[in-house]
Amino acid sequence: MPEPTLLLLPGLASDEAIWRDQLPPLRARGLPVQVSDAHARCATLPEMAAALLAEHAGPLLLIGTSMGGMLAFELLRQAPQRVRAMALLGSSARADTPEQIALRSNAIPLFESGRMDEVLRANVLFAFHPSRSGDRALVEDYLAMIGRAGPAQLVRQNRAVMARPDSRPLLPHIRCPVLVACGDADLLTPPECSREISAAVPGARFELIADCGHLLTMERPAAVNALLADWLDGISGQH
Repeated sequence: MPEPTLLLLPGLASDEAIWRDQLPPLRARGLPVQVSDAHARCATLPEMAAALLAEHAGPLLLIGTSMGGMLAFELLRQAPQRVRAMALLGSSARADTPEQIALRSNAIPLFESGRMDEVLRANVLFAFHPSRSGDRALVEDYLAMIGRAGPAQLVRQNRAVMARPDSRPLLPHIRCPVLVACGDADLLTPPECSREISAAVPGARFELIADCGHLLTMERPAAVNALLADWLDGISGQH
């Protein structure tokens, strides 16, 4: 059986930097590790998933944060036999609510008119735990990452997220090992979203990370790394 590829799926307008603290220990395990950039190249979640499936042969271990978790569901929807395990960090199986669609729709003209930084700085209070929102280096690192994506990607990826289906009907049919984790103070994908996933997926594992907001991998890297290492150890004999 071919060795699986560990495929890291970043969040909206994020890049490899969102996994900066995870990449060294994950690569040290000896598995092939790839960071997806399909969200930067494709307009919809189905197109992103199709591109990744075409580009990465063989079985996949998926680790997705935020929108990356939503993309993981789409990969599973398109090729369930290829997905050997999933870790979903700060994500949701729900479709956007009308209120969320309105917020994204209202932000798009601001992105297009050059007010991206203004919108993102206002969003920092929602993205990070209150104890980290004053961490200037962390906040500027995050804003620089989103800045590299630029307004066109922000617009396209927000539209992709708004168009996603409700993945909750898929959850009871998932048969691969699933880890679900979120920050205890996540305001963008609250813990109830992660609890909902873990309750519906047979045998799923749920972990709540203390003193953490939405950006788990950047805010609490040591806790996330330990959790992923334990998860991978648990499934290492199954692939």
